[in-house]
Amino acid sequence: MNTIKDLSKEIVKRIEDIAQPVKIMHVCGSHEHTIMQHGIRTLLPPEVEVVAGPGCPVCCVPAREVEECLQLAKQGVTIATFGDMLRVPGGSGTLSEAKAEGADVRIVYGVNNAVELAQKIDNDVVFMAAGFETTAPTTAAEIVANPPENFSVLSCHRMIPPALQFLIESGEVNLNALIEPGHVSTIIGTKPYDIFSEKYEIPQVVTGFNPMDVLIAVYLILKQLHEDKAFVQNEYKRAVREEGNLKAQELLDEVFYIKTKEWRGFPPIPNSVMEIKDEFSQVNARERFDIEVGNIPEVVSGCICGAILRGVARPEDCRLFRKECNPTNPIGACMVSKEGTCNIAHRYGSF
Repeated sequence: MNTIKDLSKEIVKRIEDIAQPVKIMHVCGSHEHTIMQHGIRTLLPPEVEVVAGPGCPVCCVPAREVEECLQLAKQGVTIATFGDMLRVPGGSGTLSEAKAEGADVRIVYGVNNAVELAQKIDNDVVFMAAGFETTAPTTAAEIVANPPENFSVLSCHRMIPPALQFLIESGEVNLNALIEPGHVSTIIGTKPYDIFSEKYEIPQVVTGFNPMDVLIAVYLILKQLHEDKAFVQNEYKRAVREEGNLKAQELLDEVFYIKTKEWRGFPPIPNSVMEIKDEFSQVNARERFDIEVGNIPEVVSGCICGAILRGVARPEDCRLFRKECNPTNPIGACMVSKEGTCNIAHRYGSF
């Protein structure tokens, strides 16, 4: 009976047999974690390059949106958000710094906890809703469930397919293939990726998160290239359906409309950000409160987080990495979250 070790050796051999120069991008913090923790890049032939793109939702929130929350906090509003968001840099600091100066900033594990908080306290509560299509349906579900009058949402939800299209068309990365994110794909299915194979002839594989999933995805991509094919292949059939989660999609369509806005490290990406529809304006913090924030430069001196998010640089290319910038003292957003490429590289890369 074959062991996992035997199977992985067999997949690596098959990869070596049909290897050709290729740059494969993934857009998932969990995939990067698996790749780094298990040394998958060291198992691949040198001509097979796997790069990390904008797969960390916390990292992708631009400074301007952090600054919106900082303005609200200064007005006395209670800010509720995920713990990772507290140290993401805005224009004038971080939420962690604001909390240290007396602002009411609370860590929650989900939007439901923020709603519960609003039910318990006599103050306006704004939930800073960061996340991709994976977490956006939970935000939408609470919005349609008639939350307390003192509760509202600052939507920072972003969509993966428009970011991929931007990266492909920009040509900056010169990517040849895509490993698509498993978690996002459970919601949106596989159809939104079809255009990348049909229009740009890019092989794609939707895959799971264990090392075998990732190795199989690389092999399937190389097999498509070897056979001169390009289509979306679903390796993660145990969780992802072609049509995705239709109920979740209906919730997203009911609550959000799509806007063109910037991501951290990116210019405005067309049709890539979810904003709350006018019929739910009473829970849209941008509509309820007086917050006007202009464009804020994303550049932190010496930090190359933007280039890392776009897949054109690795953490090791940054002169601050493991020196001034580390998980205890993160300079850039990519070092803050455990899904951030720099944070993962710090934990699992060789010193």
